[in-house]
Amino acid sequence: MGFWGTLSSGIDRLNQLLGKIAGIMILLSCVVSATNALLRYGLDISNNWPLELQWYLFSAAVMLGASYTLKRNEHVRVDLIYSQLSDRGRLYTDLFGLILFLMPACILFTWLSWTTLFYPSWLVSEHSLNAGGLPRYPIKLIVPLGFFMLSLQGLSEIIKRINALKRNGAPPSADLHYEKPMQ
Repeated sequence: MGFWGTLSSGIDRLNQLLGKIAGIMILLSCVVSATNALLRYGLDISNNWPLELQWYLFSAAVMLGASYTLKRNEHVRVDLIYSQLSDRGRLYTDLFGLILFLMPACILFTWLSWTTLFYPSWLVSEHSLNAGGLPRYPIKLIVPLGFFMLSLQGLSEIIKRINALKRNGAPPSADLHYEKPMQ
């Protein structure tokens, strides 16, 4: 398999785990939301932290689920053009998009969100301005982490597509299977 194949598999396993965690976070977000509604409207008990926790869980699920979605090859693309390409054409199109668009954007957003969003918040131990609110800096860490994991998954996808192109006409692996959406 070689170094690059092992690296790609390791990144895939990590993002598979993060995808499962994101799914659990969605479930927890729903439970927190329902519990908060029952307490607020049923028992007239109100607090801000459950609402903020619900937002945090959902936000973390989105940021951590993005790399899992890319791993599963279920991200958004222009299907009008993509569906008409051969398997090799799709591999080249994916490589073009991954290298020229996804990777630079993810690297830039990782750096910007670390330096301008998370780090300043962490330095001052930023907390919610709402009474009973949660600390803000932990959720702000999820933003650079999410973009970093998306860039790692982008690297894994680049490795997989280069390996598929090296096989000279061999069909892409199941990881790269494209299913045309139903219209």
